Amino acid sequence: MQSDSLTVGPLPQPPASPAAVRVQTLVGVGVLLVGLGLAFGAISIPSEAGYGGVGPNFLPWLVSIVLTICGGWIIWEARTGGFREMDAPADDAEPAYWSGFVWLSAGLLLNAALITVIGFILSCTLCYVLAVQGLRRAAGQAAVNQPRTWLIDLVTGLLISAPVYWMFTKFLAINLPGLTTTGWL
Repeated sequence: MQSDSLTVGPLPQPPASPAAVRVQTLVGVGVLLVGLGLAFGAISIPSEAGYGGVGPNFLPWLVSIVLTICGGWIIWEARTGGFREMDAPADDAEPAYWSGFVWLSAGLLLNAALITVIGFILSCTLCYVLAVQGLRRAAGQAAVNQPRTWLIDLVTGLLISAPVYWMFTKFLAINLPGLTTTGWL
């Protein structure tokens, strides 16, 4: 007895809606622009070969090329029928938690903006505290606004960022922005 229900490979999916194709295209454009932005920044990095035969601009160029290719590929996928193999959204799916995204983004952006002003340790600690606050809020933790929670996050951030700073500056002799000229803060 032969069964007609046997198929090989993925089942064909219905074409994506025009709204989904627009959003998917915007994702691809975003990735493409990030890749091009990194390439623009990599232009200013010197290319003299260092230890191992590659210069300091090798990794930025590699990342920018890969992101640009991925962005183009995502755009192509979106414009030729939408993302394939993508699960359909569940009816009971929760919406994105944008407040957590804002907390995480604020942590990263403030770290980048303040690292040369307040030093590596304090800026990375601030980044950690804000990112953890976003994650705690997204998880719906009850004690997120308690001073004890903020203090624990602050101490944990310091306990992570200070040894990393000291490892890079004291043991690897890599200059990171510090608060003082002693090399310890």
